[in-house]
Amino acid sequence: MDERSRSLLKTLVERYIVDGHPVGSRTLSRASGLELSPATIRNVMADLEELGLIASPHTSAGRIPTARGSTPQGPPQPPPPAPAAEF
Repeated sequence: MDERSRSLLKTLVERYIVDGHPVGSRTLSRASGLELSPATIRNVMADLEELGLIASPHTSAGRIPTARGSTPQGPPQPPPPAPAAEF
């Protein structure tokens, strides 16, 4: 995940905690401090949704963080290796 996506996810989580309702692209555009259009933010939000970090409670709503998106994100980690079979 790039820095722009991290920044928008962080802002979305913060706004959701403060406001308690889904966060839209226009709100993120104003609150993030980034010089991005709402359309660009919607594209980033679509990527975050594909990663399972945010979700839309219904079609016309903004987005809310998922449990996975509410925790600090580092770079994606590969799954742990399967334990070796013992003979």
